[in-house]
Amino acid sequence: MTPNTISSGQPITTSDDIFSAGLSYSLPLFTGFAQTRDIEINALASRMEEIKYSLTKEQLIYNIRTLYLAILTQEEILNAQKKQTDSLKKLSKQIAYEVKLGKKAQIDLLKSKSDFQASKTKEAILISNIKTTKATLSSLVGGDVSDLKPIMIAIKEPHYDLDALYERSATLKKIQSQELMIQKAEKMIAKSKSANLPQLNLSSYYGKNYGQDIKSDDWDDETLWQVGVNLKYNLLDFGKRDASVQKAKIAKQQAMLAKDQTLLDLKKNLIEAIGNIEQSYAQFQGNTTQFALSKKSEKIEKVRYENGVATLNDLLLAQSKMLLAKAKVIESKYAYQKNIYYLDYLLERSSED
Repeated sequence: MTPNTISSGQPITTSDDIFSAGLSYSLPLFTGFAQTRDIEINALASRMEEIKYSLTKEQLIYNIRTLYLAILTQEEILNAQKKQTDSLKKLSKQIAYEVKLGKKAQIDLLKSKSDFQASKTKEAILISNIKTTKATLSSLVGGDVSDLKPIMIAIKEPHYDLDALYERSATLKKIQSQELMIQKAEKMIAKSKSANLPQLNLSSYYGKNYGQDIKSDDWDDETLWQVGVNLKYNLLDFGKRDASVQKAKIAKQQAMLAKDQTLLDLKKNLIEAIGNIEQSYAQFQGNTTQFALSKKSEKIEKVRYENGVATLNDLLLAQSKMLLAKAKVIESKYAYQKNIYYLDYLLERSSED
């Protein structure tokens, strides 16, 4: 540094190289509410994530219930098929005995054995399907599901009030999520408009300047500090702020349309779910009646065959119809319960059980 003299006689230290070290701090005093909007938007986003998790949970529960019912359906049909197999086995033994006595023809024995093998094949197919479905359910729940307990299914005539169910839509999380999307869009509009307001910042600095005296090689330093308030306002941004506001408004319109579409889809799905429940109830009633009639028919054909009035084909056909009717009763029973579960899923009642 080279000392110079001013009028007061005090030297001014100068240097070719000056170094500075210090701390600076800046605090926004007013950002046009932009930071406030950011906090509110983050809070809405957090709430939306919670709802998304809850809806995913509802979907998982419904999928588990559906697979569970599928397994129970196949297991109950398998039990009915096993009874049919046992019945055919006994019938084949009886016919074989009567063939020895000359009361029945050899062709009847061949037919009964053929149906017996066909019934065993159906058993094997059902067992394979059950294993596959259980493996799917096991991977979904992350545990062993080899032993499933049956559930009680109460078949009741459905009486649903569509309007009453639809009124609950405002409380559903899927609708709340759409509402939050609209609120988020509104916050984005407000945040975009904040760019039109002045920005006020508090800034401060504290530090030292260091320099080496050219003549004495001594180091000298000077403490510096400053505090100030800065006002910033963009007079012209070539339409950037207006474009940002317009984009946010479009996002809000899209969110409102998405909510309206969700409500329309919900009403359509509720109508479909109620219709499916009513249909499965009617099918269960009809199948139950048909099964009762087929059981009577099978007993009659068995007596007629034993008395030589009917052929073996008549008996086997009656047994086949009875088994088919039994399977339809089982399927319609579980279909009824599956449709109940679907309605619960739409109304987000799955996790209440």
